[in-house]
Amino acid sequence: MPPAALAIHLCIGMAYGFSVFWLPLSRAIGINRSVACPPDMTLMAALFTTSCDWKISDLGWMYTLFFVLLGSAAAIWGGWLERAGPRKAGVASALCWCGGLLISALGVYTHQLWMMWLGSGVIGGIGLGLGYISPVSTLIKWFPDRRGMATGMAIMGFGGGAMIGAPLADILMNYFRTPTSVGVWETFVVMAAIYFVFMMGGAFGYRIPPAGWRPEGWTPPQDNGKSMITKHQVHLKDAHKTPQFWLVWAVLCLNVSAGIGVIGMASPMLQEIFAGALIGQPDVAFGQLNDDQRKMVAAIAAGFTGLLSLFNIGGRFFWASLSDKIGRKMTYYTFFALGIALYAASPWAAHIGSKALFVAFFCVILSMYGGGFATIPAYLADLFGTQFVGAIHGRLLTAWSTAGILGPVVMNYIREAQIAAGVPRAQVYDFTMYILAGMLVLGFVANFFIKPVADKWYMKEADVAALQAKNAASSQLVQHGSFGIGKGGLDGPAVAAWLVVGVPILWGVWITLSKAFVLFH
Repeated sequence: MPPAALAIHLCIGMAYGFSVFWLPLSRAIGINRSVACPPDMTLMAALFTTSCDWKISDLGWMYTLFFVLLGSAAAIWGGWLERAGPRKAGVASALCWCGGLLISALGVYTHQLWMMWLGSGVIGGIGLGLGYISPVSTLIKWFPDRRGMATGMAIMGFGGGAMIGAPLADILMNYFRTPTSVGVWETFVVMAAIYFVFMMGGAFGYRIPPAGWRPEGWTPPQDNGKSMITKHQVHLKDAHKTPQFWLVWAVLCLNVSAGIGVIGMASPMLQEIFAGALIGQPDVAFGQLNDDQRKMVAAIAAGFTGLLSLFNIGGRFFWASLSDKIGRKMTYYTFFALGIALYAASPWAAHIGSKALFVAFFCVILSMYGGGFATIPAYLADLFGTQFVGAIHGRLLTAWSTAGILGPVVMNYIREAQIAAGVPRAQVYDFTMYILAGMLVLGFVANFFIKPVADKWYMKEADVAALQAKNAASSQLVQHGSFGIGKGGLDGPAVAAWLVVGVPILWGVWITLSKAFVLFH
């Protein structure tokens, strides 16, 4: 089951790496140099123009559409997922994500920006939402004893998608580049074909367990009324009526807002703060760098960005697995308390010129950013039960859509205000770090107030059994046990499935580490 889930998440996770296309697309007509549009051209006109190249800011709207549509689609179709099953949702995700890439390829070929927005941004964004929640919902049901580890494995793939997809896209664009093409539309077609094969294999590789499934020899923890892991179920139509839903919503939104702002500005932040110090010339400020020095500094900053990506991925599995041991609430306490300390201390690390401390602080911060995504589905399953966890998780992802706007806005606008006020480049992020630490204080408070759901919201056992029997297309009473499955096992097909996803992951890790090496060289 986990490799099948990873196969889907590794493909849709390329949404994080789409910026690799912006620069080539900004010279799709000029090939070697952009053909600038008239300065008075409106965004509406830019959507249909064929006479000049697109601006990166106009292309960047696709990135916004990805995550707004991801949250919206997950919220809208989460209920359908629970009724139709994860396999149909996985197939729908593959059709939308890969179909969106093909529409975008046609948009590049005919130079129509609106087709790219519609293809990858809207249709692909819907595929992201369905593909994101369907494996998570499935794995939580298969691993009732290790929910955190299970969701960590799946969501690790979403964080790692760009680690594989971005260098692959770069290789393909270089292969397809000609005097008349930057190689993007051809790359879209090839990646759509590769992703479709992987995603369909993933969709048909998993299924939901029998109702009442339990691993061999495992018994659920006793419900003493105070446990944060319920044995009951809350219906989808009631989940958002509970204070727990909105407190968890706030916890996710605040944790993501702080991290996503850093991800978007990681490269310029390192360059502006350390500037010449990155290349052994600490007396050279950012504004004093010549062109050659800027290129060297930018290469080192790219290594920093790659290292953050790796910790983002690793944190998803590490923290989610740890949450099985220490509990979801304590895990989030750790995120917020440690995050507050690291954000508040990062200006100090910058002022004393310690690159190692600064990089280490943000590597840990990004591991907790990823860990927050991976731990939240298990938190929801603990509070609301597993019956509707996929749909409830889908609705909660609107917190991600909100954070995707809030975090970058705070980071970018405060930075611009600091620069306008004459603050030196090396210090423009100080105030921002204190603001982000303040967001985590609010998250800590929200997490404190999360308690078990009140009994009045739980479904009656007879209603749960009837629903499970209906979903199983059987009128038999729901039994509890391992159904002869035991604990599974690493047989031939399982090893082959892990190799299919494991080899690309290892290749992506190697590429990322080789780029990050320049940080310490």
